Amino acid sequence: MAMDVPRSCSSLIILVLCFGMVVVAGCVGTHPVPQVIVSKRAQMHMGTLVTITVVSSDSSVGHRAMRAGFDEVKRLEQLLSTWRSDSELSRVNAEAGRSPVKVSQETLDLVARSLEMAKLTHGGFNIALGPAIDAWSVTEQAHIPDDKELQQLRPLVDWTNIRIDTEASTIFLPHEGMRLDVGGIGKGYAADRTVEEMKRAGATGGVVALSGDIKTFGVLPDRKGFPVGIRHPRQEGSLLAVVELKDEAISTAGDYERFFERDGVRYHHILDPQTLQPARTCQSVTIVAKEGTVADGLDTGIFVLGPEEGMALVERLPDVEAIIIDDDGKMTVSSGLRDRLHVP
Repeated sequence: MAMDVPRSCSSLIILVLCFGMVVVAGCVGTHPVPQVIVSKRAQMHMGTLVTITVVSSDSSVGHRAMRAGFDEVKRLEQLLSTWRSDSELSRVNAEAGRSPVKVSQETLDLVARSLEMAKLTHGGFNIALGPAIDAWSVTEQAHIPDDKELQQLRPLVDWTNIRIDTEASTIFLPHEGMRLDVGGIGKGYAADRTVEEMKRAGATGGVVALSGDIKTFGVLPDRKGFPVGIRHPRQEGSLLAVVELKDEAISTAGDYERFFERDGVRYHHILDPQTLQPARTCQSVTIVAKEGTVADGLDTGIFVLGPEEGMALVERLPDVEAIIIDDDGKMTVSSGLRDRLHVP
């Protein structure tokens, strides 16, 4: 899910309708129940709308956690956003074909995790695909590149060429024109880090949502967790299902996020790195995992792998669940999620 490109609409809907501040309190018999304050704010960062919901027992704690959360998102944006020419990733891209660039531990960790996701999905997830995505111009000129044009890009989109030196804390792209874009994993990573900062500030529960990448912790008052609605990939405004999350993350990749149609064919932004053509076997893939980094990286990789190979991978991974809608609209749900899913 691209860090620096706003979605036409979110794939996931947080069913937490708390605007401003809500105070929940009461009594059980003669014993007062401690008040619970739920507050929610939204700001624009990382090219998208970032919404933070905080559950706390004190308004000052809630404000502190909210501020800590947004401060962390802004800090990571300065490191990872390729919209910013002064970010660490932009400097890595500017030095492609010339020299390694020293980066922070966060940037190094995220690129390393991205390469792990690439290996896990047999290259289905690829942070070096930017030049091929640009060639398609999905959101601009609706250009369909020919095979010759795409083949010329192959040396620039080979993720196995990315060089990480953990001892020197450097990243090197050996070919001029190569470019890293951690948009397909960066929002999930940012959500993970933001939740940790909110906990450190004293929040007892909450939600961090960077467009359609959502991380939750704790619970809402009188609920087991945080309900999240999953959008139907072909019926705008309709929910496919609702799942309640507790200390989990969720992310969706869909062919409806950025696309154009020509002669009855849908061309979208999720490319198969093997063909450099739009992946065709899924309409959407939703991943539920303990980490936002994992959920965000796997949804795209599994979209490319396809329903059968993708679900087989999910069933092998601990603490990972999936909802896959194939190209015919058939829904497949992983074994650990079937009893938790509510279909409207």
